[in-house]
Amino acid sequence: MSESVIIYDTTLRDGAQSEGVSFSSEDALEVLKRLDEFGIDFVEGGWPGSNPKVDEFFRAAERVKLKHAKLTAFGSTGRPGIPAEDDANLRNLAACPVEWCCIFGKSWDFQVTNALCIPLEDNLSLIRNSVRFLKDSGKRVMFDAEHFFDGYLSNREYALSALKAAADGGAEWLVLCDTNGGVMMDDVAGAVEDVLLSFDVPIGIHCHNDSDLAVANSLVAVDRGATMVQGTINGIGERCGNANLCSIMADLALKMEYELNIKDMGQLTALSSFVSETANLAPSPGMPYVGEKAFAHKGGIHVSAIAKDSRTYEHIAPETVGNKRRVLISDMAGRASISEKLKDFGIDVGSDESKAIVDRIKALEAEGYQFEGADASFELLVRRFRGEMESPFRVTGFRVFIDNVGDKLTSEASVKVMDSKGTEEHTAANGDGPVNALDNALRKALSKLFPIAGDIRLTDYKVRVLDERSATAASVRVLIRSTDGKRSWTTVGVSENVIEASLDALVDSIEYAIYKNAEG
Repeated sequence: MSESVIIYDTTLRDGAQSEGVSFSSEDALEVLKRLDEFGIDFVEGGWPGSNPKVDEFFRAAERVKLKHAKLTAFGSTGRPGIPAEDDANLRNLAACPVEWCCIFGKSWDFQVTNALCIPLEDNLSLIRNSVRFLKDSGKRVMFDAEHFFDGYLSNREYALSALKAAADGGAEWLVLCDTNGGVMMDDVAGAVEDVLLSFDVPIGIHCHNDSDLAVANSLVAVDRGATMVQGTINGIGERCGNANLCSIMADLALKMEYELNIKDMGQLTALSSFVSETANLAPSPGMPYVGEKAFAHKGGIHVSAIAKDSRTYEHIAPETVGNKRRVLISDMAGRASISEKLKDFGIDVGSDESKAIVDRIKALEAEGYQFEGADASFELLVRRFRGEMESPFRVTGFRVFIDNVGDKLTSEASVKVMDSKGTEEHTAANGDGPVNALDNALRKALSKLFPIAGDIRLTDYKVRVLDERSATAASVRVLIRSTDGKRSWTTVGVSENVIEASLDALVDSIEYAIYKNAEG
């Protein structure tokens, strides 16, 4: 199949409507540049005049030399009773320094009569006149038919008449929107086929994910003839999100053999991570193609099979989308899992040695340790087991104090550490809790002996009670994720004392950083 599909990204507008997401104008510029470098065809920048950040972004974007993407302004049809040339929204769109505008209008008769509260014919005039005004202002226009599928199922003739009004006004794309995200695939397929038989204008699809069908509906629409897909990176967006372009682009290019203008699909995972970080969202590990779990294998039989041929349990090679295979180490693991995992660390382990490591891991997991999400602790365990490294320091003593000052609890920790040469440091630090205070004191002491310790910060901290029946005497497992700004890693500690479990994980985290820093 050689048909081409246009990708329209609305991360900066529709994606920014996701709860907890707010892009600064600087953030938006960086996202625009990355989307352009990746090969996205259209990037929707926002609604001119909606807030100062958006206007600042469009002004700054004028100075960015885009290699491929066409920056697009978003807005709505004009307001009822106001001539198009006098409508503030349309005037802002006309003045925006971009070639393309995308405006939405009502295509569901229920929305026209119950939300706009105007006659159905007046809405058609709004659509036609709004598009024509922007065309006369020198803009190229797309029309997003809001609630199109709901409208089509309710009143086919009126939904099509809304598209005709946009086409008569000069719209160059008619985009069919599943705004409420509740339409089924068969309905999308039938409507797209009908629209294509009714109009010569190219058709696009814009789906929301309220029924978990946004990706599927987008692919069905393309299969039936739509040539543009609108969506967001990682599927972020209002309510349950928008169609996830990461999955859609991979499916279209790798599974359905459509042509995209993407320069290197191997950069897909990096793009996904970049947008998550910029939006200050934790990446969703279970996302297809780009998630951390997408190519993670835990069962020993699975790992043994992929070691022989990855096609046994992987639908594509992870490198195709810039991801990587992960072999998870757990009490389900066999020697094949261990051997595959050790290859990640450049360690060649013989059969007898791998059996000994498996036995050691299973013994530790019986105590409550878990290594499938703690690669750093696992690598340290193996290197210590093989005699390849010794701990560069040891904690010779620590204390944690919790005081009630007024109506507020304060925490302070003091720590004594000694390096392998016998040099000792003793220091104290405050924190927002006992673990935070201990972390601050430990890194403060060690940074004098190992400067890299001062660059480490915690990004995640999880505590799991291992035996609820033991109540407050239960053992706990602590997982800590750390970063030095260049790489991230996870370590684990287990104890009946949450402070001790936390300290074990913290010590592993710093030892790992010191080891990797020395390794270069």
